[in-house]
Amino acid sequence: MNPRLRTTYLAASAGLQANTDPDLSTLILDCGGKTVDLGSPQVMGILNLTPDSFSDGGRFLARDAALAHAGQMVADGAAIIDIGGESTRPGAQPVNVEQELARVIPVIEALAGEIPVPISIDTSKAEVMTEAVSAGAGILNDVYALRAPGAVDAAARAGVPVCLMHMQGEPRTMQDAPDYSDVVAEVGEFLSERLGTCIAAGIPRSRILLDPGFGFGKTLQDNLTLLKNLQAFQSLEAPLLVGISRKSMVGSILGGAPVDERLHGSVAAAVLAVVGGAAIIRTHDVKATVDALKVVSAIKAVER
Repeated sequence: MNPRLRTTYLAASAGLQANTDPDLSTLILDCGGKTVDLGSPQVMGILNLTPDSFSDGGRFLARDAALAHAGQMVADGAAIIDIGGESTRPGAQPVNVEQELARVIPVIEALAGEIPVPISIDTSKAEVMTEAVSAGAGILNDVYALRAPGAVDAAARAGVPVCLMHMQGEPRTMQDAPDYSDVVAEVGEFLSERLGTCIAAGIPRSRILLDPGFGFGKTLQDNLTLLKNLQAFQSLEAPLLVGISRKSMVGSILGGAPVDERLHGSVAAAVLAVVGGAAIIRTHDVKATVDALKVVSAIKAVER
């Protein structure tokens, strides 16, 4: 790790630890009245209400298909359902507020009273955050880490947990030429700064999750380095959410495997992420991931 970046990162982390740190081994997230127990690793199921997401774009645009898929993921063991109305794949084009709201709000409203687990809204727009929470969402999941205008204030007012993700650049251009001097240090420094900003804005530390942002403005080597060194982010004293499911890094490792042939590689990466300290795994393949993490949890529970 670059000494200058390491010093900056660790200093920022130390400053944040002066706050009251949550006990991550017993942390229970209150997600608008529904809870997630992070005493063991949990799975977040992905529900994309988009025509252009890289893996399942267009499959769940119809309301009934979306509701059925969410119900199946809950039955398969998902502890959270993450709903998104705007693709963030490399090269994705933005959508306006009205279009995003039209995609996500009817589904959130329909699911909120039907499923026992929290709904997460995957958005960067303050207006969508506010409307989604009013409709029944209990977590805000933001690839821009609440950097868009009004997002921090909207999240503070919402009173629900937030996930802050690292991304170099923006979806349309993030994979053009990502570059780091030290990817672990720079991602850690960014997450530390955003964590501090959110705490200062009135978002309790116990309601903040962090995501290193696999595949968001990173090369294959960057992603592998982050996964190998995931434990470095434990110094930030916030639960880690990791999303690797079906991403191009898995396809590259598997010799160019297409999206629908990345299940086993994705599950292997999820297991390594949990071993490295991840509290939540965001995935398209809920049952396979839940089963794999049950094995990990059983082994970790053995005292000797």
